[in-house]
Amino acid sequence: MSINLSHLSKSFGDTVVVDDLSLEINDGEFVVLLGPSGCGKTTTLRMIAGLESPTSGEIFIAGQPVKDLPPPRRDVAMVFQSYALYPHMTIAQNIGYPLRVRKLRDDQIRKQVRETARLLEIEALLQRKPRELSGGERQRVALARAIVRHPRAFLMDEPLSNLDAKLRLQMRMELKHLQQQLGTTTVYVTHDQAEAMTLGHRVAVMNKGRLQQFAPPREIYHRPANRFVAEFVGSPGMNFLEGRIDLARGELTAAEFALTLSNSQIETVRHCEENVTLGIRPEDVHVSLEPRAGWPPVVVYVSELMGNETIVSLQGQNGQRIIARTVGDFRADAGSTVWISFDLSKAHFFDSLTGARL
Repeated sequence: MSINLSHLSKSFGDTVVVDDLSLEINDGEFVVLLGPSGCGKTTTLRMIAGLESPTSGEIFIAGQPVKDLPPPRRDVAMVFQSYALYPHMTIAQNIGYPLRVRKLRDDQIRKQVRETARLLEIEALLQRKPRELSGGERQRVALARAIVRHPRAFLMDEPLSNLDAKLRLQMRMELKHLQQQLGTTTVYVTHDQAEAMTLGHRVAVMNKGRLQQFAPPREIYHRPANRFVAEFVGSPGMNFLEGRIDLARGELTAAEFALTLSNSQIETVRHCEENVTLGIRPEDVHVSLEPRAGWPPVVVYVSELMGNETIVSLQGQNGQRIIARTVGDFRADAGSTVWISFDLSKAHFFDSLTGARL
């Protein structure tokens, strides 16, 4: 089932929370709304569900306008961050509640509850109460309650944010596998970029109520539409160096670094001249413990061993901070001198005034 948002806006008083948002979500697609707190992603989800009314714009579900339809008639299921389970009911009763509301026969309810519980591997929990379950088990029950009535779409509002890191990783894999099995259109809200990049067929990055980029995760990472997307997506984030172009020499001077650009890169940045920002991912910063020709020296500010990799924060002579992603056995004490180079074939260029990608 497709979901289309056309010039959707929402204001609370004078505050614009969602600003002229248009999205086309395909049938069976897993779309993630990603952005910082307050960017409008949850409000967007609530408007799709019918829990908030748009100030302007249209919402289409399966090609039909639904802006004036109450939530029950939209046939979408919402999974909340808080699980929202009924504490006095058993797990079986919690899962079957949407079917009782629809007045299905008891034998039909029992059958669908068992089938859904089997899908989510919670059959052994059906006679327990929510207080007897772990966070991960409660989340599975919340998902089961959404799945049991076979809605046309799932709307999920940060469903994994209350789980610990290990369980969040496990549930993320389970969610992806489940959506692939069911093929149900899913709109998922998160501020966690790892969730967005691993779960979504496409990611809609939002900031201050406006859509910044809507594309597959690989494109979001490798071709960010603007500086905000480049900075928000990636851990650690992208390095940025303000630069000036010397067209005669084909160089970009950024901080104390003089970088030779290719002819195509020169053409890309030519019109900006003194208003260019170079963006470089930490994995495209190479670090040497020994001097190398053409590699400028920098000082190690701090290094963080992450197990299979080491994240090194470096500081240039003028105070420019650069983050590099290196191998796990990299060792350099704080204050020691190392030498760096940039893989300019992976460089990104942004207009320093507008932040737009060049």
